[in-house]
Amino acid sequence: MQIIVNGKQVPLTDQVRTIRDLLDSYQLMEKIVVVEQNGTIIERSQYEKQTIADGDRIEIVHFVGGG
Repeated sequence: MQIIVNGKQVPLTDQVRTIRDLLDSYQLMEKIVVVEQNGTIIERSQYEKQTIADGDRIEIVHFVGGG
């Protein structure tokens, strides 16, 4: 399966089926992130249920602290 993540085409393994799986694969699950799938912001409570389909466009924004 191929999706677009932050503007780049990315092949996914069969183990990545949900938004949570995707965030886990990028080691972002424990960070504060906002995920948009095909133009819709996904609620954090839905990450485990929200499936990913071939051709989806995903935007992941995570926040970095600093001075």
